[in-house]
Amino acid sequence: MGINTTPPATNIGKASTLLLKQAAESIGQIILGKPEQIRLALTCLVAKGHLLIEDMPGVGKTTLAHAIAQVMGLDFQRIQFTSDLLPADVLGVSVYDRDRAAFEFHPGPIFSNFILADEINRATPKTQSALLEAMEEHQVTVEGDTRDLPQPFFVIATQNPVHQVGTYPLPESQLDRFLMRLHLGFPDREAERELLQGEDRRDMIEHIKPVLDSGKLLTIQKHATRLHVSEALMDYIQAILDFSRGSPMFEFGLSPRGGLALLNSARALALIDGQDYVLPEHVKEVIAAVVNHRLVLTSDELKEKNQTAASYISESVPIP
Repeated sequence: MGINTTPPATNIGKASTLLLKQAAESIGQIILGKPEQIRLALTCLVAKGHLLIEDMPGVGKTTLAHAIAQVMGLDFQRIQFTSDLLPADVLGVSVYDRDRAAFEFHPGPIFSNFILADEINRATPKTQSALLEAMEEHQVTVEGDTRDLPQPFFVIATQNPVHQVGTYPLPESQLDRFLMRLHLGFPDREAERELLQGEDRRDMIEHIKPVLDSGKLLTIQKHATRLHVSEALMDYIQAILDFSRGSPMFEFGLSPRGGLALLNSARALALIDGQDYVLPEHVKEVIAAVVNHRLVLTSDELKEKNQTAASYISESVPIP
C-alpha cells in the first residue's frame, strides 16, 4: 500500500506514545486483565470521542471511568442517571437573585472536562437528550443562551443491558454520538483471584498519580489528527462505508460521521502504537468498537451465527 515509507515519528509523537503507555499501565493496575479494553478506551479519548461501556452491573464500568479520569488529571464529575433526573440537573438552571434583581445561571455538572454518565439508560429519553448538543458541539444551550464547555471534553457513559428492569434504550441519535462502545466482560480466573485477594480498587484509584493534564492531552489529540493516511487506506475506509450502505444485511448504512469515527479512531490507535502513519490493522482493530452500535443487522442468518456487523464487514471488504 506504500504506507511504510513515512519518516519516523516526531518527538511530539514519541512523547505522546510514552505518556499514553504510562497511562495504560496505571489504569491496568486497577482494571485487571483487560488490556485491550483499556487500549481502546484511551484510543477513544485521543480521538476526541465519547465512550459507551455496556455490560452487566459489577464488572468495573464505573471503576474504569474513575481510573481514566484520575490518570488524565482532568476535572471530573459523575452524574448518576435515574428515572427522576431532569435535564436541568445535568445542564444547570437560572435562579433569580433578589439582590441583583436578575437571573443568575448556575452551571450543572456538564461543565467539566470529564463526565461520567453512570447508568445512562436508567434516565428518561428527555434527560438523555440533554447530552446531545454537548457531545456533538461541546456547548449547551440553556434558556436561549449558548455556553461553551471546557476543553478537552469527554463523556464516558455506562449502560446496563436493555433487558434489565428500569432501563430505556438509547435512541439511534444518542448512540451515534458515542465514538465507541465497549464491553468489559468478566475477568479471567487469574485476574479475578488477584482482584479477590487485593486491595479495594476504589481505594487504589486515589493513590494513582496523574500522567497527563488537559494541556498535554489537547496536544496529543491535535497531533493524532496529523498522522499520515495514504490514499489506499482512504479507499479502504470508503469501501467499508459503501459496503455497509449497499448490503441488505443492515437496516441502514454507516453515516459520514461513522466514517470519520473510523478514521479518527485508527489515527489515535496508530499514535498509541508509536506510528506516524495509519495501517489497515489499526482500522481492523477499532472497527468493532466503532461500527457495531451504529449498524442494525437484519439478517437472521448472521444472527444465528452470532456474527456482528463488524465481523461481517471485515470478512467481506478486502484491503486494497
